[in-house]
Amino acid sequence: MMKFDIEVLDTTLRDGAQGEGITFSLRDKLSVTEALDELGVSWIEAGNPGSNPKDLEFFRLAAGLQLKNSKLCAFGSTRKKGVKASADRSLLDAGTQGVVIFGKSWDFHVKEVLQVEPEENIGMIEDTIAFLKSEGRSVIFDAEHFFDGWKANPSYAVSTVKAAILAGAGCIVLCDTNGGTFPDIISAAVKDVICKFPDTLFGIHAHNDCGLALANSIAAVQAGCVHVQGTLVGFGERCGNTSLAALIPSLELKLNLRCLPQGNLVRIGDLTRKVAEIANVIISDDMPYIGTHAFSHKAGMHADGVLKVKQSFEHIDPAEVGNDRHLLLSEVGGRSAIAQRVKKIEPSVDKDHPVIISLAEKLKKLEAEGWAYEGADASFEILIRQELGCYTPFFKIEAYRVMSEHPTGEAIACSQAWVKVLVGEVSEVAAAEGVGPVGALDNALRRALTRFFPGLAKVRLEDYKVRVINGKDATSAQVRVLIESTDGTKRWSTVGVSADIIDASRAALVDSIEYMLLNRD
Repeated sequence: MMKFDIEVLDTTLRDGAQGEGITFSLRDKLSVTEALDELGVSWIEAGNPGSNPKDLEFFRLAAGLQLKNSKLCAFGSTRKKGVKASADRSLLDAGTQGVVIFGKSWDFHVKEVLQVEPEENIGMIEDTIAFLKSEGRSVIFDAEHFFDGWKANPSYAVSTVKAAILAGAGCIVLCDTNGGTFPDIISAAVKDVICKFPDTLFGIHAHNDCGLALANSIAAVQAGCVHVQGTLVGFGERCGNTSLAALIPSLELKLNLRCLPQGNLVRIGDLTRKVAEIANVIISDDMPYIGTHAFSHKAGMHADGVLKVKQSFEHIDPAEVGNDRHLLLSEVGGRSAIAQRVKKIEPSVDKDHPVIISLAEKLKKLEAEGWAYEGADASFEILIRQELGCYTPFFKIEAYRVMSEHPTGEAIACSQAWVKVLVGEVSEVAAAEGVGPVGALDNALRRALTRFFPGLAKVRLEDYKVRVINGKDATSAQVRVLIESTDGTKRWSTVGVSADIIDASRAALVDSIEYMLLNRD
């Protein structure tokens, strides 16, 4: 009996690992497994133990994990032509409760790729599944290229499904392996096989080669599938797999179909970012539900509307997926958005308060000069405090100097920085090296200030972006520097603008440190 309305299988460690640039160490694979179990997916497809020693070693180590919510399954193919299924015990040696077996359901592949007769392919499916069932394994059958096969030769595609059912597969997963099928075909094919086998559980495995993996997965569920496959972040072979971070909230919040343990949906953003960090990929800011832009509002009418009635410009409550609303501060943002941000510091203001009017005018002037605060919330908070008259800088840079030399005999550092700061009535001078001028300045500034503010030791630079504001001015152009910093728990962004890239970086670095000191308690 299924635990949820929809059974979720995550294949990050198998299909996801086939994505370009994705490589998991053994420790990585174990960490991803723990994160997926924490989220609460039903199945974790962890690799093919017969394909490489690392996957086999993973299954050995994974046997010691205390999983609370998820079950592991190994992945493999049907037996080879002329070989008994019992001859290969690698899937059994993995020791998993479940096994996913893929087999051909498109007669073109059977003839041209496997180069076997259609009847032999049916026998390969039956023998493999029956053998694994006899050994006590739960078997999920992935009908590879099912939709292409269904379009080309529907009777043969359906016959492979029938063979898997008769052999004992507990769930039949219809795969859009090439990722080229449209939702109407997905829906029609799913309805056709469910009509023929009404007592069987069916699932969907979609690829994103047409950008339709999410739409196709939803169409399959609406047509009757009760099992979905994908990768949490969405990476995988070629253009990737269905992103479960987008699919699961859609199924739970839009279709009222339970996919995860009660209360776990709110953690999907944090855990998706954790898996992305392990895989060393960047979550797109505009990723549905969990991206930083998913509930951002910039236009004044949008910001004003969502503050009055949140449903006016938000399709769900951001808190349901652990996200937050962001009102972006810009010249088109309007006074309502500014007032909403200022209220966090001074609750008594409204959009007609003189401080809001003054801030709106200042924001327009600064953005005309190249400043951009929509991606630099920390710098904007400092600007708000300055306007409210409740901001006193923690330190002042009295002077600084940055030098670089090329070529250099040093293996690491080629830049040096010297800085003099004033904290209260006390001066401090420090020097440091770095691989570049900004790194050297950052190191020198930290060295000078850590004596006064030991908490700075936890802060590190996480991202650094430079944008030329007006290319027509060539090398004299103003540049905008955006810096993202973290203390290991929180992240914040700051901005600096100057015709001198080092000075723009200095402004962003100072704001970053000031913001950390403002919020350290």
